[in-house]
Amino acid sequence: MTEASFEKGRAWIELNMDNLRHNVESLRALLPNGCELMPAVKADAYGHGAVLIAQELNKLGVQAFCVATVDEAVELRQCGIQGEILILGYTHPGQFDFLTRYGLTQTVVDFEYAKLLSDFGKPVRVHIAVDTGMHRLGERCEDFDRILSMFRMKNLNVTGIFTHLCVGDSGKAEDKAFTAKQGASFRRLIDQVHQWGYAPKAHSLSSYGLLNYPEYGGAYARIGIALYGVLSNQEDLERCPLNLLPVLSVKARVVLIKDLFAGEGAGYGLEYVAEHDRKIAVVSIGYADGIPRSLSCGHSKVLINGGEAPIIGRICMDQMIVDVTDVANVSSGDTAVIIGKSGDREITAYDLAKEAGTITNELLSRLGSRLVRTDKV
Repeated sequence: MTEASFEKGRAWIELNMDNLRHNVESLRALLPNGCELMPAVKADAYGHGAVLIAQELNKLGVQAFCVATVDEAVELRQCGIQGEILILGYTHPGQFDFLTRYGLTQTVVDFEYAKLLSDFGKPVRVHIAVDTGMHRLGERCEDFDRILSMFRMKNLNVTGIFTHLCVGDSGKAEDKAFTAKQGASFRRLIDQVHQWGYAPKAHSLSSYGLLNYPEYGGAYARIGIALYGVLSNQEDLERCPLNLLPVLSVKARVVLIKDLFAGEGAGYGLEYVAEHDRKIAVVSIGYADGIPRSLSCGHSKVLINGGEAPIIGRICMDQMIVDVTDVANVSSGDTAVIIGKSGDREITAYDLAKEAGTITNELLSRLGSRLVRTDKV
């Protein structure tokens, strides 16, 4: 068995690196002067495979990344990823040693956490999170004295400071006004920081921030979902000024074909009952691989040999059943496309997310670790 056939044995993700390179080039063209990409490769690069994606980005000259956890950061370092790696979330004090051992940058989530980091006793490189209205992580932007004291803490090497534009994806007038207020508040703080004599790299742009508010600039654009050629929903894509191309396809093997006779049920609970004789196929992918169970019972489909095969019955942990009555020449070992193209048909991440009642960010980031990631398209 060859390596390629093993990688595509049961269920897998194919990565189109040409599309990734296209997206990087497109996003770079939109960057304000002095701003660099800091791709978000958290949640296994939104399900795409953090190591494979970051390795390709390194080749493209990307030298800054952000992740959610220290474990994600360590994995990247251990796989040879170069450049700054910013941990956006909380790291337990028991793991602070990883920050210095692997040359990582930790987010200061608030003043009390800054003291914990400084008390660790070793110099730690940090970016300070600032709350300009989202009220998630960060010290309030008006608390100048507390923020100044972080710069002065003995063991904190403050190389950056950032905020998050929490309604940057909205076109509503009130949300645009709120974003402008956030931007102005952050700018006032940065001006104050400069007056104190400090010059950390300031950043506030995420995917939607760059697309909708590039004028806010900064040292980095923390690009997440857009890097992978997808936005949160179809409507956002239609308003997008860039031609972003999806990087990911999800595929699985047809296990077997069998007859289902009129009146017979299929799957758990026998929720699907055939009204007429049908031809069905078992496909080797399920909700443990990240396929939402809510897509069961005709709420979605797969593509096989260019034809559409509706999902029937309940999606199982490891398998699903599809109706291939109207698809020609289906055989065991054929490829079923869950996200991607087959012939002249396509199922997008938007299609599945809409049927599942969620956004593409959640759908993609929940794709399971059992899915082999490969750039062999």
